[in-house]
Amino acid sequence: MKVFNDLNNLPPFRNAVVTIGSFDGVHIGHQHILEKVTSLANSINGESIVITFHPHPRLVVYPKDESMKLITTIEEKVQLLHRYGIDNVVVAPFTIEFSQISADEYIQKFLVEKFHPRYIVIGFDHRFGLNRQGDINYLKWHGEKGGYRVIEIPKQEVDHITVSSTKIRRALDSGDMVAARLLLGHHYPLSGTVTHGNKIGAGIGFPTANLDVGQKHKLVPPAGIYAVWVHHQKQRYGGMLYIGNRPTLRQFKNKTIEVNIFDFNKDIYGDKLQLELVERIRDDHQFKDLDDLKKQLEKDRSSAHKILEAQPQPEREKKMSQFPPAAVVILNYNGRAYLEQFLPSVLASTYPNFELIIADNGSTDGSLSFLAEHYPSVRRIDLRDNHGFAQGYNLALRLIEAPYYILLNSDVEVSPGWIEPIIELMERDQSVGACQPKILSYHNRENFEYAGASGGWLDTLGYPFCRGRIFAVTEKDTGQYDKPEEIFWATGAAFFVRSQLFHALEGFDGDYFAHSEEIDLCWRMKRAGYKVMVQPQSAVYHVGGGTLSYNTPRKVYLNFRNSLFTLMKNEEATRLAWLIPLRVVLDGLAGVLFLSQGKFQHIRSIIAAHWAFFPHLNRTWKKRRHIRELIQKVSISPSPNLAGRYKGSIVWQYYARRKHFFKNL
Repeated sequence: MKVFNDLNNLPPFRNAVVTIGSFDGVHIGHQHILEKVTSLANSINGESIVITFHPHPRLVVYPKDESMKLITTIEEKVQLLHRYGIDNVVVAPFTIEFSQISADEYIQKFLVEKFHPRYIVIGFDHRFGLNRQGDINYLKWHGEKGGYRVIEIPKQEVDHITVSSTKIRRALDSGDMVAARLLLGHHYPLSGTVTHGNKIGAGIGFPTANLDVGQKHKLVPPAGIYAVWVHHQKQRYGGMLYIGNRPTLRQFKNKTIEVNIFDFNKDIYGDKLQLELVERIRDDHQFKDLDDLKKQLEKDRSSAHKILEAQPQPEREKKMSQFPPAAVVILNYNGRAYLEQFLPSVLASTYPNFELIIADNGSTDGSLSFLAEHYPSVRRIDLRDNHGFAQGYNLALRLIEAPYYILLNSDVEVSPGWIEPIIELMERDQSVGACQPKILSYHNRENFEYAGASGGWLDTLGYPFCRGRIFAVTEKDTGQYDKPEEIFWATGAAFFVRSQLFHALEGFDGDYFAHSEEIDLCWRMKRAGYKVMVQPQSAVYHVGGGTLSYNTPRKVYLNFRNSLFTLMKNEEATRLAWLIPLRVVLDGLAGVLFLSQGKFQHIRSIIAAHWAFFPHLNRTWKKRRHIRELIQKVSISPSPNLAGRYKGSIVWQYYARRKHFFKNL
């Protein structure tokens, strides 16, 4: 990557794809834009360019504002942009004089003459020129004359970036480095120059390098001890960082930032250190004397070692062999429009060892001809008929060999690096049979999406709900469910599963056609002792209802029918005697609710679902016995894994107690 700080000394760029912004933190929201820029540049054999301003414009326009805290310094930002594959970074000096140029000058003298862009990727709310007179429409209007085309970043994506930055600052202010990393997509960076200290640490066996951050606007997390990675002259070391006023040493009252570097003995005064803050170990405390402080530091060092040893290796240190093959399989049915819209983001995934496969369920909208023309290198499986979600995937996956299957709906937009966190989790813990990312709404990116949200649960009566979604109520994503956890079922919208386990349990139940098949399969895994997980570090955006709308009579029929099938096949036999009759009563109450809403077709769907279930009890019971035999062959535990099973009734909590949010249960 090339970095330019002088606007008067820029080279001619080839087919430049330009984006402009502060990119403070270079977090996951920014990474999504960077992926668009690099993907577009690659498609036209061009160069990707990020233009960022320094100092931050707000610090120049409002110089007396001391409240501004930056997630990254300019040096940290440039390093992160390099990590995410940008060809060129232009650090444009932001001055009072620059802020006074007109919108026309900004376009012609700055953008066109300096960069000669083919494409400008920019947010819908981008303003420029004196008094912010220029906007995206003005930029588009000048496009033909300037020889460029504007790619607009939509409002919901820009809003998501703003919300993410707020969440990151909130996490950093509270010292929650784990939550910050989930939102950033990388550890929080803290850089500085090593200065001379008082050598108190060396006297008790914990020599430290005192850091001068040098940027008063850099956000420094709260006082405490942190496990960190320390980078010095292209070498990485473990360490523990102290931030605080050293209350045990009463003669010193100034705030200090100092790091004890493990297995390190070099003179580094005046050198630069780059730190990655991994996890906060404890608050800052006052101790009786230095002996007590030393004892605590020994415990802290042990804690830091454990935290760092549990961390996955950095991407650049991994060999290709450490990335097991993964097959991303999209089952398509008349989803050409979604393929056109979302395939580019899937193909731009950064996981280095995946194959994309489109299995087509007998589409009649020209999907296969579109793929043949525009994506001839993508493997296609033509199933000729519409077998539904469950059997369609069963048929396709019999033809695919890979340790991991990633089943992805066609109406899903993926985030950069969406595969890696989940494969890493499943590689570290072989008892994880299936996993899902966080599912957010494509149309309202601050909210969870109906199909899966942040992981599926099941109540005592067999009703499914999610962290972030109960019945039709979806929560706003404020980071409340951002830690990886065991769940009961993973959504089929973005379903990661071990291929060997999938086939050993004979995959989905093809009789389901669609809906609840993933709950049924996950329940079988749980009965065999496996874990089902959600990894919110990975996030995708789901349109929802792309091939089967949520609120239709057909959906209601499949929902009620398949829910009963799932209970009959998996629930304890002693509970079925009273549970099935109770579910019939509750289904009747659901019919009364539909009657009050005037949804008469939905009532017919419930009746049809029961007629489809009860005449097949004997056949379903035979399936139950067969499934029990399959589970015994693959079981890794003598007892089922009940994590994610809610002991109460979600129907009672939702309708009687008015608890509509998962966190309130």
